Amino acid sequence: MTASNGTRYATGRIDAAKVERVIRKLHEKHAIGATPAQRLTRKKTKNGRANAILALYWSKGDAAEWALLFTPGELAESEQLHEITGKHRLVFLNYELMRHGARGRAAWTWGRPKTEMSEHYAMLDDARHRRRADELAAHLLRLANQPGFHGVREQSKALFEYARRRGYAGELLTLYYLRKVSHGERFAL
Repeated sequence: MTASNGTRYATGRIDAAKVERVIRKLHEKHAIGATPAQRLTRKKTKNGRANAILALYWSKGDAAEWALLFTPGELAESEQLHEITGKHRLVFLNYELMRHGARGRAAWTWGRPKTEMSEHYAMLDDARHRRRADELAAHLLRLANQPGFHGVREQSKALFEYARRRGYAGELLTLYYLRKVSHGERFAL
């Protein structure tokens, strides 16, 4: 799910018991399960109807997190949406959608929110101040094991460099990246 798929969004949390019903409702309202041909047809109509994509994280818990992104165009019903580039950033599963430059154009990636980054810097400073190299190494390991989105990798690299400048002498871990994969399991509509 990237911003090139949408310009407006809505997010939320629903009970696990309601997930299937909500997916069907969203498909009826916004055609989230439309085929590529249906999406193109919706886009090319007289007023250019908006297409939508649903990202859903449904763990074994009792709730599911969802994000619904809309392309430019007219919506069938009024929705309370936020702009991707607006004041309220899209945060999904504790990652924030952010823009970065790539090959001379704007691209989108997921990164940690500023508050979380401040906490990481504070944790590194605290471990260094108390001369706890084991805690510092454990924190850097946790950072290295987080998802390898471009934004997260760049932030982790900055935290690793910060630790090195502050005197961390241990080995810096490899930061892996994520390749784009399929959009998960399909839901029969």
